[in-house]
Parts: sequence; structure tokens; C-alpha cells
Amino acid sequence: MVIIGCDYHPSMQQIAWCDNRSGAQGERRLEHASGEAEKFYRELKQRGVQVRVGLEASGHTRWFERLLAELEMELWIGHPAKIAAQRVRKQKTDRGDAQLDLRQLLWHRHRLVQMRTRVKNQLQSIAISEGVRRQSRLWSKPGRAQLESFALPPWSARRRHDLLQLLDQLNPQIAELSRAIEQEAERRPEVLRLMTHPGVGPITALAFVLVLGTPQRFRCGKQVGSYLGLIPCEDSSAGKQRLGHLSKQGNTLLRYLLVEAAQAAVRCDAQWRRRFVHLAMRRQRNIAIAAMARRLAVSLYWLWRKAEDPPATPSSGSHVGPLD
Repeated sequence: MVIIGCDYHPSMQQIAWCDNRSGAQGERRLEHASGEAEKFYRELKQRGVQVRVGLEASGHTRWFERLLAELEMELWIGHPAKIAAQRVRKQKTDRGDAQLDLRQLLWHRHRLVQMRTRVKNQLQSIAISEGVRRQSRLWSKPGRAQLESFALPPWSARRRHDLLQLLDQLNPQIAELSRAIEQEAERRPEVLRLMTHPGVGPITALAFVLVLGTPQRFRCGKQVGSYLGLIPCEDSSAGKQRLGHLSKQGNTLLRYLLVEAAQAAVRCDAQWRRRFVHLAMRRQRNIAIAAMARRLAVSLYWLWRKAEDPPATPSSGSHVGPLD
């Protein structure tokens, strides 16, 4: 088998390879635009060589993954921080492609929501400049009418008009994507199970399932928190433990959704609110929210894991032990 370590970049890849039978090894730079990389891997396939490629998780690798799947080459993708969990992809499957496409759906909606938030913030700034502070009521019909009634200079009026037009375009697009996510969530029993948790909706539940893949990848909830970057950085030495800010490794979208869902759980559930207030009194509010997001990730993991694991086989005998 030829084992290839790949340092992937959008325009090229630097590889180091080793043949575990002959012991031969070497390094090479492969360009993407010229087709050099694709030619290299196809030549290995023609020679009948068994290949395993190790790749650090990064963006813009979809074409490369499809190529290796077509050539039936084994692909190992590792977590950038410290390979806390590995995703092994040996062949192309429709299910894998569908999950990647659903991730694009979640990311697309998230980016549109961010755009809408920036548009709303600018319109709120225009209203505040005119002495009106309506907050969320600015998007009601009376608030919209008041915003449009302001007598503004020509270019300020043009800015208001363009922002309102952009807002009117974004709202139906986001609503359409939200409906698509809800329909997909209804088709997945594991997503519906996670939605029974306080504060968790279809977007957070579906993102949790797609990012983690399967709960069997992790042995405990601590590994889930580490994988999602919800644990503090550590710089300990000489017997002294020093903890810093969150590591923020892993999927940024899921981490953002967990923080939002944790705040929703604090608002709607008395038990979660009590835990949050207790933490906020001892620590800062932002630290308490991050801790609640980590607790939520662990709770969702066990809620999913207990549904996946088969029930234990009952054993006969008393509490002393099973009968011989």
C-alpha cells in the first residue's frame, strides 16, 4: 500500500508518500489547474496500487474527494486541531453526498440570516438618527410606515430604499430555506428526538446530526465538547493549571447554533434558567452562556446516543452475581 500525506491548498497540494512494502518514499508538489494532481492519482490506479490518502479537514476539497472515490482510493480526513475524531471515507455514497448538500443548505441560510441582520442594523441606525427607537417593533407595519415617512436627504433616502428592498428580498428566501430544513428534519427520527430538548429547533438538531455523523464516534460527552470547541484552552506547566478562552475548534456554525439554542433553553425552561443564573452569579454572563452551550451539546449527544445503543441484555441472579 502507498500511504500519502496531503497538504491541500485550493491551487495545489504538497504530498509526502511512502510505500510500506518496498520502503520507498518521497515528496512532490501537484498543481490542480494543469491536471497534474488528477493525472498522478489516475496513474496510481492504472498500476493497480492500493492507496490511502490522509488529508487535514479544510474547505474546497469536494472535487478531490469525488476523484478519490471514483478511483476507489481510501481517504482519511482528520480534525485540524488534534484528530480527536476521524472521518474515514472509503467510497462515494449517495448518503454522503446528500449530507454534504444539506450542510450547504444550512450554511446558505445562515449566511442569508447574517446579511439580513446587517441590513436591519443599518435601518435601525437610520431610525435612531431620526429620534425613533422601536427595536423589533420597527419591522411591524406601523414601524415600517414610520421608517418610510422620514424626510431624508437624497442619498440617505436612496440608502433607505435600497436597504428596504434588500430586506424584502431576503425574507422570502430565508423562509423558503427554513421550510426545506423543517421538511428534512421531519424525515429523520434522530432529528425529531433531539427537537424534544428545550430550546432546540429543527435547524440546530439537523446541524448537530450532520456534523457529528453518528454518536458512536465519541466515547463520552467530554469528547463532543472538545470536538465542537466548547472547552477552554489549557496552558499548564510545573503543576499549575492555566485555563484560557474557548478553543473554538470544529464547526463554527454548529457552535453558534448551540449558543443560540442554549439561550433559548434558558428563557423557556425553569431548570436551565436556574443553572444559568447560578453560573452567572459566580462567573461572567458570557462564560455562563458558553458553559450552558457545552452542557446542551453533551445533553443532545446522550439523548441521541441512548436512542442508538441497543438495550442491555438482562442477567439472571441476585445482586450478589449471576447464577452459575
